[in-house]
Amino acid sequence: MACGKSGNIILIGMPSSGKSTVGVILAKTLGKAFIDTDLLIQQREGKTLQEIINEKGNEYFHDVEEAVLMGVKAENTVIATGGSAVYFPEALDRFRENGTIVYLDISLKSVLERLRNIKTRGVTLEKGQTLEDLYNLRTPLYESRCDVRVKADGGTVEDVIERIIKALR
Repeated sequence: MACGKSGNIILIGMPSSGKSTVGVILAKTLGKAFIDTDLLIQQREGKTLQEIINEKGNEYFHDVEEAVLMGVKAENTVIATGGSAVYFPEALDRFRENGTIVYLDISLKSVLERLRNIKTRGVTLEKGQTLEDLYNLRTPLYESRCDVRVKADGGTVEDVIERIIKALR
């Protein structure tokens, strides 16, 4: 399996693409550890993602997220990143040195259907920015910064995991 020197699999993609859900089951399936960088941010700050954004703003949140991403040291691990991890190419480059970056690609329609809790989910939207705007901004970044692209809408979590494993072979 082509997962870099340390066997890490790093999941990137839009909020609601399944990074956390797929990631934990993928880790169990492959006998790997699992890290969710959103949870690391919450542990570091002692608040939910949304509380951090509401209280300190998007810029502060992104500073914390970048620091957390840069601080992850792991081997043989599935790492679910936050949707905005793609804004930090240096962090993604460091992940790539030790693994394979997998983009969980979902359609805008799926994002809109799945992401019903946008006000509490911890998504960094600028004032006046819509989910569609965010999707259109981030999609080219995900595409250009991944090693493997896997369709993550349509089918079950297990179907997505099978697609990931097949793509990594």
